[in-house]
This record gives sequence, C-alpha cells and structure tokens, in this order.
Amino acid sequence: MKAAKCITSRAHPLWLAYILHRLSGLALALFLPLHFWVLAMAMTDPVRLDGFLHLTEAAAVKIAEFGLVFLLAIHMFGGLRLIAMEWLPWSAPQKTLAAGATAGSFCIAILFFMKAI
Repeated sequence: MKAAKCITSRAHPLWLAYILHRLSGLALALFLPLHFWVLAMAMTDPVRLDGFLHLTEAAAVKIAEFGLVFLLAIHMFGGLRLIAMEWLPWSAPQKTLAAGATAGSFCIAILFFMKAI
C-alpha cells in the first residue's frame, strides 16, 4: 500500500521540478571548480588562458554554454519556487507556474544561445 503512495507522489508534476532543481544544483556545483580553475589561469598563465578561450568558439562548447545557462535558469526558478512554497499559501494553479518557470528557463537559455552563435 505504501509503495503505491510513493509512486503516486513521484508521478506528480512537481516531482520533476524537484528533481530538476536538485540535478541542476549538482551540475552547477561540479562546474564551479572548472570555472575557478579557468579564472585562475588569467592570473597565473594568460597565454594558456588565451588558448583555452579559443576553444570556446567550438560549436560543442556553445551548446555546453546553452546547457549551463539553462541549468542556471532552472536552478534560479526552482529556488524561487521553493521560496514561494515556504512563504506563500500553496494552490493547484502553481503547478502551471512551475511549468512556466521551466519554459521561461528554456527561453532564457535559447536567447543566450542565439546570441552566442
């Protein structure tokens, strides 16, 4: 009986919002050391940094940047959703707002990607 209740809760649309928020946070946490390493190159080895920055012109890197911006937007909107759940009364139409936040995140990432290419 309890297993069915667990499956039902994971079938809820906001379960996906929860998972996206957790996974985006994990991916961003894994990205930060790489980002700081590249920033440190600016102070320690500018020539190597220039070589590394030439890699950013590759299509695969631009797609990865799209993914990064999408993760940032998803994580930001997911955090706002959590704040709203903590501080505001929760209602059924907020599922639509959560889906809209995901769509908004995707639009932000697409706009960034279009500017990058």
